[in-house]
Amino acid sequence: MRLILISLAMLALSGPVFAQPLSIGRIDGPPIVILNQERLFSESLFGQRVQEELAEASSALSRQNRELETALLEEEQSLTEQRATMSAEEFRPLAEDFDRRAEEIRAVQAERLRRLRAQADGAEQLFFELITPILSGLLNDIGAAAVLDSRVVIYVAEGGDVTEMALQRVNAELGDGGEEPILDQVISNAP
Repeated sequence: MRLILISLAMLALSGPVFAQPLSIGRIDGPPIVILNQERLFSESLFGQRVQEELAEASSALSRQNRELETALLEEEQSLTEQRATMSAEEFRPLAEDFDRRAEEIRAVQAERLRRLRAQADGAEQLFFELITPILSGLLNDIGAAAVLDSRVVIYVAEGGDVTEMALQRVNAELGDGGEEPILDQVISNAP
């Protein structure tokens, strides 16, 4: 009798032997696909154009920084030479004015660099907003229910990474972003 009770208890704890799977509908393709967002942006025509625009703007800012630095060094040298011929009371206002202007120039240039970085972030955000319907269409076409960023995936089966497919579709539908400079499109969105 004791053996029968133990057997029944174990059977009750193990659950139903012939449980039916829950039916939620059929998905034709892989239910979850992987996408490398960084590669999609950097290798897309749009992303490459953003990188070119950023390189040009960064180069112009660097050139401007060098010119301003040269002008400030020349002015500082001139002040140093004038100091020998002036009293401390005469020289102090000139030195303070120079220091104030130099700090203002540095602050303006730092703000321009911050704004350029914000434009870069804004351009990438714009890209992902523009490709959302493209990726949605791709998911519908391949029958996938979800997409994960490749940075959170350890392993993916062959055919599960749709980055190349998405890249081709994005390039075909979005192209390089049109006539207007992309950074100008996000300038109003930059904080």
